[in-house]
Amino acid sequence: MMIPRLKLHETLQPEYAEFLEQLRKTPFSGEIRADFGSRLITSTDNSIYQILPQAALFPKTGQDLVVMFHLAAQNPFKSITFSPRGGGTGTNGQALSPGIIIDCSKYMNQILELNLEQGWVRVQPGVILDQLNAYLKPLGLFFAASLAPSNRATLGGMINTDACGKGSRIYGRTSDHVLELSWVLVNGEMGQSQSIDLNTLTHLKQQPNTLGKIYRQIDEIVTQKRELIAQQFPKIPRFMTGYNLAKVYSPEQETFNLNRILAGSEGTLAIITEAKLKLTPIPKYKQLLAIHYHCFDDALLAASTLLQAEPAAIETLDEKIVELAKEDEIYYQVKDWIEGAKAINLVEFIGDAQTSLERKINQLIEQIETNRHQPQQASGYYLAKNNEEIQKLWELRKKGVGLLGNQKGNRKPIPFIEDTAVPPSQLMNYVQDLKKLLNEYQLDYGMFGHVDVGCLHIRPALDMKLPDDETLIRKLSDQVVALVRQYGGVMWGEHGKGFRSEYTPLFFGEELYQDLRKIKAAFDPENRLNPGKIVTPKGSDGEVVKIESSLRGHFDRQVPAVVRSQYEEVFNCNGNGACFNYNPHEVICPSAKETRDRIHSPKGRASLLREWLRQISLTQADKKPPNLGTLEVALLRVGNTLLKWWGVYDYSHEVYQGMSGCLGCKACVSQCPVHVNIPEFKARFLELYHTRYLRPWRDYLMGNIEMIASWQANSPQLFNLITHNALTYWVSQQLLGLVYLPQLSEFTLQQGLRERKAPLLDLKQLSQLTKPEKSNSVILLQDAFTSFYESQLVLDTYYFLDRLGYTVYIAPFFPNGKPLHVKGFLKQFQSRVKKNIEYLTQLNNLGIPLIGIEPSMVLAYRDEYHKYNDLSMNNLKINLLQEWLVTHLDQLPYIPTDNPYYLLSHCTEKTLALESSKQWQKIFKTMGIPLNLMQTGCCGMAGMYGHETEHYASSRGIYQSSWGPVLAAIEEKQERVLVSGYSCRSQVKRCEGWTPLHPVQGLLSQIKTQT
Repeated sequence: MMIPRLKLHETLQPEYAEFLEQLRKTPFSGEIRADFGSRLITSTDNSIYQILPQAALFPKTGQDLVVMFHLAAQNPFKSITFSPRGGGTGTNGQALSPGIIIDCSKYMNQILELNLEQGWVRVQPGVILDQLNAYLKPLGLFFAASLAPSNRATLGGMINTDACGKGSRIYGRTSDHVLELSWVLVNGEMGQSQSIDLNTLTHLKQQPNTLGKIYRQIDEIVTQKRELIAQQFPKIPRFMTGYNLAKVYSPEQETFNLNRILAGSEGTLAIITEAKLKLTPIPKYKQLLAIHYHCFDDALLAASTLLQAEPAAIETLDEKIVELAKEDEIYYQVKDWIEGAKAINLVEFIGDAQTSLERKINQLIEQIETNRHQPQQASGYYLAKNNEEIQKLWELRKKGVGLLGNQKGNRKPIPFIEDTAVPPSQLMNYVQDLKKLLNEYQLDYGMFGHVDVGCLHIRPALDMKLPDDETLIRKLSDQVVALVRQYGGVMWGEHGKGFRSEYTPLFFGEELYQDLRKIKAAFDPENRLNPGKIVTPKGSDGEVVKIESSLRGHFDRQVPAVVRSQYEEVFNCNGNGACFNYNPHEVICPSAKETRDRIHSPKGRASLLREWLRQISLTQADKKPPNLGTLEVALLRVGNTLLKWWGVYDYSHEVYQGMSGCLGCKACVSQCPVHVNIPEFKARFLELYHTRYLRPWRDYLMGNIEMIASWQANSPQLFNLITHNALTYWVSQQLLGLVYLPQLSEFTLQQGLRERKAPLLDLKQLSQLTKPEKSNSVILLQDAFTSFYESQLVLDTYYFLDRLGYTVYIAPFFPNGKPLHVKGFLKQFQSRVKKNIEYLTQLNNLGIPLIGIEPSMVLAYRDEYHKYNDLSMNNLKINLLQEWLVTHLDQLPYIPTDNPYYLLSHCTEKTLALESSKQWQKIFKTMGIPLNLMQTGCCGMAGMYGHETEHYASSRGIYQSSWGPVLAAIEEKQERVLVSGYSCRSQVKRCEGWTPLHPVQGLLSQIKTQT
């Protein structure tokens, strides 16, 4: 069946289209994006809402914002609104808006100035928290506000929500570390704010411009309403966010600080362009205790006792999150430390004196040991041994939001009441009442968070596609607000107001609420900055947003349930943004890191696909597709492809562009908490896309590369001559869009095996082997890339295993089929899978281990094969080389050396075989050889991606962001660097001019030096 052409019904409003057109004629140097895909990506965050904006702007300088606002001040454009967006991980829709989104994360992401003597740093708003702290760590400093999404949270976003997290009892909120802010008002005026003395305040109030009005208005409110502010504002550690009237004046220092109003204002007052931040010394010593409990109630009950030990932080995880963690890669890293725990408290101690920390820890451990067999007490504990273990345990806590998104079923734990805060002394009673409320509605839920400050993240499980569940958003919100107020708490202890802004008067009181509106009017009288959030300006008729605003579920429910089930992970993506990870040395989504374009992330691609499926569903519901013959379909494809070349719009083209940037590294399968398998969905999309549009010739070539390589390998020298010359290079680039064609091995594998008299694989002969003979044999499966492009590696593997005393049988070559899957030839791939499983089952039944060399090929048998066959694979086991070797350590020789090797692993291997690198390290250690595991992201080649002309620059950029610097720091590279993946070795050869060894070749060379 041919998919329909998808015409968009959502179009730009005329005034916005004209504004963008005029903006292009100004000195605005940033990026202007009005394509539907870019708008769609910014229509969601980590909340339950979906609001399609008119455009997304990516300024490069603060002056770009001035230019933009000056244009917007002109008469035709005064109805246009703007909303700033940071990391896109907000849980309450703060950055969602039907106007224009301003995203500073793509270009305004530089660390501008560092002053060690005075202890501050100046940054642009798009700098990511982990990025800043990685820069500061060698200097012994850090920015103290600690967030769970620290690898993607921007400092601008943190300031706009006045964010805080772990350790806030000691370090406070973001605003406590802001020294100075630079910002632009909606009228284009630029401002700068810091703590000032009262004489300076008097001078600023006399200014005739908007800034003078702002200072006059705020000073009047905080001066006249001091008693009311002190009376109204709760006295709890997690203070309410936004327009913080209580902190503007510092009576002790006699200072006035406008930053206390701007921090937490959610972009409703001004757009921040720079921030000067106070730095904090990294504590010299740190210890973390993971305390185990029989249930979550016991963990909560213990919080008050744990606080008496004066820890820096106490973070809790309930039964739900601990159980869900077992399905995530993080569990393999922490399982030995949380074994048997139903709920967990992570208790961290910091300080500059080791003895005092040890005394606190020992007293706490003694208390746990004494009481562990009593009811409602800890059942056990684990004391982290080093910083690496501390980091892994905190990573478990940071994954709380993502893990809840992986809960089975249609009802998912979602945010809308999730950051309530009460006095810590009332937390236990509050949670008990809250659980009763949720149980009344028969709701499942997950809880985690900061018990030391009374702020708990609570996510009830609802299905927003169901109208009945949708109504619970209002019912539960109203009831939780009443419950929070009963216990002297606030509705928003951490994540801002956003679409919960209508509750603001209940906590500020009506009088102060009207004062907040006056402040909004002083900054933004026409209600153009993030309108409807927190308050509307005094004198305007605008209304605050409602919690019943446009929900993502409204769109998802338009897709038939059977389609949603086929693309389950796509619809499960909850927007937590783990794939926005900035760190170039972590593997998840290299295309998102290189482009800094949210479209090229798993979340972005999942969003494109969700909308694509929705539009197809609506289009097919309106029009039944005709029955067409083969010739008619072929002619239609030709015609549709011509229309595509002529620029006729089809939303499917935007999805195609988004999918084309996927490297297929599979990192999203394991590192995404909800395991969104973008390479799989990309393959499905391509299959359907090409029912309407012709495939490029390159797809046929690359999809069948295994068979082509096997034919070419019969005459490798001839084909190398044909394919490696100037004319062929030009033709391949211009006509096929391919660069860097790999060379075939100069000698064939068969020649090498004959020279070594390797035994041939004969099924009948092998079936007659005795049990001892089988236990001393292995079957080595070939793959096209090592067999035909790296024949020496296969021979070295054979020789290494032979030296260990094993009889090695080389299986005849057969195509694995993975390239067919990558390019979306799914029918052909399924046929190949069925045929191969039948043969592999015959080999497996011999009782001889099956092992393979190339990770991407071997792991396809575990991953893609399971999805495309109807034959049982339960007993079929094909090991990576190291997975088999690590079970035969007693056969390895001991050949010690002090000279270490360095291992850089294949992305797919690191994400689908989580223990693979450590297995190599264990093998090397057994042989007495040091092996350092290098932390790197993707090499940028990723099979076919790096060979495609349009991805060549990106491929090199990805390599230079991680692999290049890591290799540059290693001495004796060519002799000591080991790389496990074929495409990775090819990329090093292309970028560095030399080919690294495979780990087995490193072992073999070490053996040869000892004989």
